[in-house]
Amino acid sequence: MLELTNLTKRYGTVQALDGCTFAVRRGRMLGFVGPNGAGKTTTMRCVFGLVKPDAGSVTWKSQPIGPADLLTFGYMPEQRGLYPKMRIADQVAYFGELHGLSRSESKAATESWLTRLGLGERLDDRLEQLSHGNQQRVQLATALVHDPDLLVLDEPFSGLDPQAADLMSEVLRERSAAGVAVVFSSHQLDLVEDLCEDVAVINVGRIVLTGDLAELKRASSVRRLHVSTAGSDHGWARHLPGLISVEQNHQGVVAIIESGVDPATLLAAVDGSIESFSFSPPSLTDLYREAVQ
Repeated sequence: MLELTNLTKRYGTVQALDGCTFAVRRGRMLGFVGPNGAGKTTTMRCVFGLVKPDAGSVTWKSQPIGPADLLTFGYMPEQRGLYPKMRIADQVAYFGELHGLSRSESKAATESWLTRLGLGERLDDRLEQLSHGNQQRVQLATALVHDPDLLVLDEPFSGLDPQAADLMSEVLRERSAAGVAVVFSSHQLDLVEDLCEDVAVINVGRIVLTGDLAELKRASSVRRLHVSTAGSDHGWARHLPGLISVEQNHQGVVAIIESGVDPATLLAAVDGSIESFSFSPPSLTDLYREAVQ
């Protein structure tokens, strides 16, 4: 398990991290989300020693992280650091050797991963010949080639088309199911919700929400109310008791309501012939908005 405990980091007058604490467990995925500038990238760099925190600790398997541990980690930075004029197979293999693989092991793993990522026919291409999405696949291959125990990915889905995003999701699920601890940052909350068992929300350098996503939904102070009526006038929805926000779709009204409001009170507030009336847990987007407001 990767544990970050009370990390603090200041750049001049800017408090980048302020007591950042959360854990990434093996065999599970954690989505690391927050506004731009909240401290996500700084936190990830602390894991690899690229940024030294002013205080706090980062441990792996309850021990301080050392050089041998770093060889078993895979990192995909937000600012991609590959060589544009180098053959993609050569640079993925190079990263494998940097992580302790022999030349033959690295060559075999490189061909296997690039093929798995849909680039088996392009091993001899230079990076600059590839599309943005395919360059991201190469970057992912460099993080996976040595079969890491921990994967840390900074905005891995940024700029990907739906097909590439589906492939990225599939690979991350496979690695997590194989026992790898996976943490990735993203602004795509629906994608995080679909992939991750755990979540950590950071805002202004502080972790404002973290834990098992299903448990966080159950413990939330809000829930979703879904109402469909025979009429098209939903003006009544703006006056629901405990209302936080409301939107309309082709199925009716979806309202975010305080959890403590009695269902009978809500039912009585609906104007019109009710066709359906139900509750569901809040989405990750709902939890996020509640946490960072």
